[in-house]
Amino acid sequence: MAEDDIFERIGALVDEEHRLREGTERGQVDPATEQDRLATIERRLDQCWDLLRQRRARQEFGADPDAAQPRPAHEVQNYRQ
Repeated sequence: MAEDDIFERIGALVDEEHRLREGTERGQVDPATEQDRLATIERRLDQCWDLLRQRRARQEFGADPDAAQPRPAHEVQNYRQ
């Protein structure tokens, strides 16, 4: 996945997060549904940011950035902890 594609995916996920929160505020989305979907969005965002970091690291060290592969959510989700 090219860097532009990753940024496009990140933007789409953030937009979805905003729509979901607005829908919940308006009573159009059940809070439990919101929480489930937000958790999924967060995992996918973590994967996108990880893939972007992988690509940049590969490029910095002379490797092929296109060889970077998305990692499973359970691998990237707890990096900050």
